[in-house]
Amino acid sequence: MQEYCFELITGPMSCGKTEELLRRIRRSIIAKKKVKVISPQMDTREQGDYIKSRNGLWLDAIKVKHSIQILSFVKPEDDVVAIDELQFFDSNIVKVIETLVSQGKKVIGTGLDLDFKGDTFGSMPELMCIATTVDKLHAICMKCGCDHATRTQRLIDGKPADRNSPLIMIGGDETYEARCIKCWELPDSENSKHKTSNILKFVTKM
Repeated sequence: MQEYCFELITGPMSCGKTEELLRRIRRSIIAKKKVKVISPQMDTREQGDYIKSRNGLWLDAIKVKHSIQILSFVKPEDDVVAIDELQFFDSNIVKVIETLVSQGKKVIGTGLDLDFKGDTFGSMPELMCIATTVDKLHAICMKCGCDHATRTQRLIDGKPADRNSPLIMIGGDETYEARCIKCWELPDSENSKHKTSNILKFVTKM
């Protein structure tokens, strides 16, 4: 049965995006669906050809450099296409997913909605718009312990990175942690401080 849908799982680092992706993949496998798992070559946290959640779950995956390559790996008999770390792919990922859905595939993807600067990440805004469903997960703030962390805090030598830090820096818990908007920090950036202040004022008025 063809499903023609795109499920998008998003949120900050450490919120369980890949874990949820793996859960949905395993449900598809139990339902005897043929699944193809894709991961960006840029994500070098794991050296093998697989995706892995922070709680240790893993699954074999095909690593690709350019999003257009995904179409050559997906076969007519594949029912489900799972794509991890969508924010790392080039802008063609939007058309690739639209093509897969038009072919009757069920596409399940994960991606960071915001980068460490608090700006939208890669093609995630467009992907959220074309998704059939969007599940935004929250994490535990590693500074105050609240359960609605929506930001990704980059750390360099244990201290918050400033806006001039490179956009992409692959790393794990020693490099990134989840923060709520109150605890998220972006030093040496007056624009960011102003933006965060305005957001907090808006939230307070609600």
